[in-house]
Amino acid sequence: MNAITEIPADDDLKSAWTTMPPAPESIRDLGIADSLVNDLAMKLASTVPQFDTKWGAERLPLPVQLAEKVFWKLKQDHLLEVLSQEGPFCYRYSCTDRGRQLAASSFEVSGYVGPVPVSLPAYIAALKRQQQHRAKVTLEKVRSCISPLVLPEHSVQISALAALSGRSLFLFGPAGNGKTTLGKLLHQASEGNLWIPHAIAIDNSIIRIYDHEVHEVENISNTSANEDKGVPNHDRRWVSVKRPFIVAGGEMTIEELDLAYSPSLRFYESPPHLKANGGTFLIDDFGRQRVSPSDLLNRWIVPLENHIDHLTLQTGQKIQVPFDVMLIVATNLTVSEVADPAFLRRMGYRLHMERPTKERYAEIFLRYAESVGADVPEGTVQLVIDRYEKEERELRGAEPRDLIERARDICKLHTKPLQLSPDVIDLAWEGYFGNTPN
Repeated sequence: MNAITEIPADDDLKSAWTTMPPAPESIRDLGIADSLVNDLAMKLASTVPQFDTKWGAERLPLPVQLAEKVFWKLKQDHLLEVLSQEGPFCYRYSCTDRGRQLAASSFEVSGYVGPVPVSLPAYIAALKRQQQHRAKVTLEKVRSCISPLVLPEHSVQISALAALSGRSLFLFGPAGNGKTTLGKLLHQASEGNLWIPHAIAIDNSIIRIYDHEVHEVENISNTSANEDKGVPNHDRRWVSVKRPFIVAGGEMTIEELDLAYSPSLRFYESPPHLKANGGTFLIDDFGRQRVSPSDLLNRWIVPLENHIDHLTLQTGQKIQVPFDVMLIVATNLTVSEVADPAFLRRMGYRLHMERPTKERYAEIFLRYAESVGADVPEGTVQLVIDRYEKEERELRGAEPRDLIERARDICKLHTKPLQLSPDVIDLAWEGYFGNTPN
């Protein structure tokens, strides 16, 4: 099978919610095949000797009344048996021999046991509507977020344009001048939460989206009166998270950018850029990955052009998923080493993170010293800059912080308050650069 599951047209998205996914009221509201729901419930039931409806509802996770309909259907099919009634819409069940046999067969197809997935079209529709209604990024917000960096005004403007438009940003320039830091700070300009599903389903294939290691859950207060009655006011198959920020560094391989199928678990883990949808995906140290820059660039050409990525299931079926991230690519290699004109044309904005001037270096030094409560004697910064010139070193924006932190270590070692005296700066310099002055 080699068919492509396509992203639905705009007309198919009109029913998408914009604030909170409503709780499903029927099996049909789940948006996936009944057989898949029953299969997940049966596998869950087989993992314990016995369970009650509330336990199952919490793990699927579905409203108790809806979970009870699923389990009762399995009981009618002689896959579960009722041991007792625990209360309204709540029974205690155990698997029959037939049920355990069916669950064992299902585990051979897919080892996924967990929240009932949503459909791919439902995920696409929800992401699109949430992106359309996200809070607007302003120049003032960007300026505030990146204020820890001392940047020339044109760099602030270009950063704000990239954040406002959601277009990609290519950061290049010598190491140690704030490219990675700018990427992290720029993400903070994206406010608001994002609802993502625990998993999505394509036929019987399940792809896990939510990852507790990269997604930060936002607590949602349940204000519905129904909540007090045990009825959730939203679909708990979705998780409210802060807009994701995912970094891929030099360890990234080309294989990691496709679906990761686990032969032992028999379901899929989504690639990092799919987990980053609705947020920021930073490729750091671009050109130093365990894949050639040209191969990596070719991998991003179509997603950057069409905002759609193509992934392939084990069956050979190809699916289209949204590529709705702010892609930031940072490199300290020369542009000609890592990028070709075709790729650069598809990047929204390019920003050269240049070395700081003497004035900017001094401001960075004084700002960081103030942030850590260090007193800077008059003339200290000029002495440091003079030493750069004497040793023919290039100024780097990250080095004031590094030198002051080593000065902090020195003062701790000698159990005295942080002070940037000439002798402390001298030892910090030698400890950082590894040599003595010429």
